[in-house]
Amino acid sequence: MSKKLSIIIPAYNEGTTIHLILNKIKDVELSDNWSKEVILVNDFSTDNTDDVIQTYKMANPTLPITYLKHDRNRGKGAALQTGINKATGDNVIIQDADLDYDPREYNVLLKPIIDGFADVVYGSRFVGGRAHRILFFWHTIGNKFLTFLSNMLTNLNITDMETCYKVFRSDIIKGIKLEETRFGFEPEVTAKIARVRNIRIYEVGISYYGRTYEEGKKISWRDGFRAIYCIIKYNIFKS
Repeated sequence: MSKKLSIIIPAYNEGTTIHLILNKIKDVELSDNWSKEVILVNDFSTDNTDDVIQTYKMANPTLPITYLKHDRNRGKGAALQTGINKATGDNVIIQDADLDYDPREYNVLLKPIIDGFADVVYGSRFVGGRAHRILFFWHTIGNKFLTFLSNMLTNLNITDMETCYKVFRSDIIKGIKLEETRFGFEPEVTAKIARVRNIRIYEVGISYYGRTYEEGKKISWRDGFRAIYCIIKYNIFKS
């Protein structure tokens, strides 16, 4: 029996890139005859994101897109919660609306699941020999620190806790109560899946084509402090 991958895309003011990432997703042929569905959540964008998505849907009827819109800006984590709740696939993958991550690597991420080894797969930007854009030194240090702190409390040995590319078995991610509405999703979900009994978590190397702030990068130093708070909150206090 073929399986389905639900691709969750939170979008906020991504009118310049959303059609490009959807083209990449449309062109991907998944292994083992897997099908795909796109769950696209517009988090109250103030640019032309809505017009671009509506036009794209009409022009590309072969790509199954479920389009959802928030009536106010609620944050990336809230958009992910909306998308996960609507997903109908056997597995769920998180996909940013920009071009930082390459959908052509879906099969790399799915392989441990297809082979029967994994329930959750993280795509690490810090392992393997794939292309990585050279950007900000302090962002890298901050990311490694957050991953280190998370690992200390979860007892996992992940190399990239903050990665966007995470694949979950649907019943697992739907069974977790998610609370964070902004960028705290990453440490929260990591803390909570680490407590799932007998869960099998794998990691594979992926490429990374990150953006500068001038190109649209949205995460800030405030989100880093929030991540520290979330690591402590969801591991020590186990909310």
